[in-house]
Amino acid sequence: MSLERKKPSVLILGGARSGKSRHASELALAASNAPLLLATAQALDEEMAERILIHQNERSDKWETVECPVEIVEALRQIPDAQTVVVDCLTLWLSNLLHNDLDWMKASDALCNFVAASPQHLIFVSNEVGLGLVPQTPLGRIFRDAQGHLNQRLAGVVDEVYFLAAGLPLQLK
Repeated sequence: MSLERKKPSVLILGGARSGKSRHASELALAASNAPLLLATAQALDEEMAERILIHQNERSDKWETVECPVEIVEALRQIPDAQTVVVDCLTLWLSNLLHNDLDWMKASDALCNFVAASPQHLIFVSNEVGLGLVPQTPLGRIFRDAQGHLNQRLAGVVDEVYFLAAGLPLQLK
């Protein structure tokens, strides 16, 4: 009798249009014939609806998609441990929390605690927003700092961390 080795939990960071989602998809499809996407985006305007459609069209019919703009941990608890899951993306999830006046710190801690204890093969996509200009608005600065906090906390509990630039992955952990 052989024991199957746990597949690693992964955090993929990078800037906008750096190839994060594509890399996450490649990792998931290499690990599973039927991965699950927890999608955090909401089509609140025409541009976002178009972006969502582009991502949907890029995925094969092997994917199952669950829309989950806020309650990621609750959704992950409902998914069988053997399922490979991509959460795309934590940046939009955090934005959704802030826009709904929810406790982003408590939600971030709950996510990190879940990931640290989970046997699931989890792949997270998140933007690295701290490399650019200082946001002009207080809310922008709060978001930037919260995203940095979340990325650091999650990087501490996942098995692997990648940074994507120009479509090229650099493994950090």
